[in-house]
Amino acid sequence: MKLKNQRQLMEAIHKIGRRKTAVARVYVAKGKGNITVNKKDMADYFTTAPLQYKVNQPLVMTNNDGNFDITVNVYGGGITGQAEAIRLALSRAMCEVDAENRAILKPEGLLTRDTRMVERKKVGQKKAR
Repeated sequence: MKLKNQRQLMEAIHKIGRRKTAVARVYVAKGKGNITVNKKDMADYFTTAPLQYKVNQPLVMTNNDGNFDITVNVYGGGITGQAEAIRLALSRAMCEVDAENRAILKPEGLLTRDTRMVERKKVGQKKAR
């Protein structure tokens, strides 16, 4: 079983997405539409509907939901930042699957890295501002 999974990952498309301090590594391979996040089912990892929507957004927009098995390793940040990091990585992977998907995802802003980070706390102050 383990060897099969490694072989499947070798044939997969690998992309990275980042948001705030969250980093997501996404492996996309042909399959039945299973999404695994940190060795858990996506519905178990992201319990709220808006977060599940964010993760599925690139797949739904490109009509690829159910065509690929997706394995995600994500760490850092909060749950929302992780969902948005996965969304960016999946968008990049969908562009590699088919170049025409870029024209669908780009106008929605799904291929743009959100560079905003938490501002540092200043000396002598309680908070950043």
